[in-house]
Amino acid sequence: MSAALPQTQDEIYPWLVGLLSEMFELDKTRITPQANLYTDLDIDSIDAVDLAVKFKELTGKRLAPETFKSVRTVQDVVDALAGLMVG
Repeated sequence: MSAALPQTQDEIYPWLVGLLSEMFELDKTRITPQANLYTDLDIDSIDAVDLAVKFKELTGKRLAPETFKSVRTVQDVVDALAGLMVG
């Protein structure tokens, strides 16, 4: 993804929409904060691992396993990334 990493929490959501759209060929209109990654966006467990690996590549930080397991919605991902930015 060519866009720069988000620097503030407000920048995370639009950045994430672009990333999810690009990685999983999703229509951006389907990606809402409340969208469930698994049931609404058809992201499976392998895709979720790919997403976590991508976050590590982009941020240099790894999501904690308990955080990774608790992520269900797009907003959960935004919150997890905000935690990485602060942590």
